[in-house]
Amino acid sequence: MRVGVVTFPGSNSDVDSMRAVEAVTGRPARSIWHKETSLDGLDVVVLPGGFAHGDYLRAGAMARFSPIVPALERFARAGGPVLGLCNGFQVLTEMHLLPGALVRNAGLRFRSEIVHLRVENASSPFTNAYRDGELVRFPIAHGEGNYVASPETLDRLEGEGRVAFRYVDEAGRPTTGSNPNGSARNIAGILNEACNVLGLMPHPERAADPVLGSGDGRRLFESLLAAVSA
Repeated sequence: MRVGVVTFPGSNSDVDSMRAVEAVTGRPARSIWHKETSLDGLDVVVLPGGFAHGDYLRAGAMARFSPIVPALERFARAGGPVLGLCNGFQVLTEMHLLPGALVRNAGLRFRSEIVHLRVENASSPFTNAYRDGELVRFPIAHGEGNYVASPETLDRLEGEGRVAFRYVDEAGRPTTGSNPNGSARNIAGILNEACNVLGLMPHPERAADPVLGSGDGRRLFESLLAAVSA
């Protein structure tokens, strides 16, 4: 599996993402500077967390105009798997590859902690190594992770099985207290219509080894490897 990780000015989990990929695949990931214009030869593209272009204007807004974006749009629309993590999720909504938007956290505070998630769709290229309803633990680190969308969009995401992960408590219940940012319906991650694009606010790349506090994120990258190999 040949994976490219896009780095914008202000990205801060690109190296984490590359290390997680390399631990699973045994192959070096390709670092892609945002000014490049080609994704040729890649099987998967990752948009990492951080603060692309300082998140001026709003999170992900300036990254939308980076030279790499047209190639990324072509890659995604051709069915290539694209994984947007945290700031990468924000960029994907700005690109309109995913619906809705990410806004300031409820309470207006930056949140950095480990959260519980429930796997809502274990049949996507990103989640096939999990089980439906399985509980996992990933860290979060964001100030603008509050997912918002129209009621119609939310209903469509739910009805089409495009909610991939949801914030829950230790018992697997999507409560107000288990929602770290106020996201609509406790949504932590969503898929596009073709299920080849995933936006996820928590950081699986920072939970890819038990020494980090959780190894649950490793299986997301193993899922991609299985999907590409198939």
